[in-house]
Amino acid sequence: MALPKRRHYKARSKKRRANWKVEAPTIVACHNCHEPKLAHHVCPSCGYYKDRKVIEVSS
Repeated sequence: MALPKRRHYKARSKKRRANWKVEAPTIVACHNCHEPKLAHHVCPSCGYYKDRKVIEVSS
């Protein structure tokens, strides 16, 4: 198995991780009730996903 000839300095690994960014979740309007919801998720206020009733929401 190969071994490094020289020690890797700390900045080398930190340079790789410099482009790791936290992105905000994508929030869209529900097609049924127009409330904000996460994209590709069931709407928590009405229970619809892709124009279909998926869950029963108690008011």
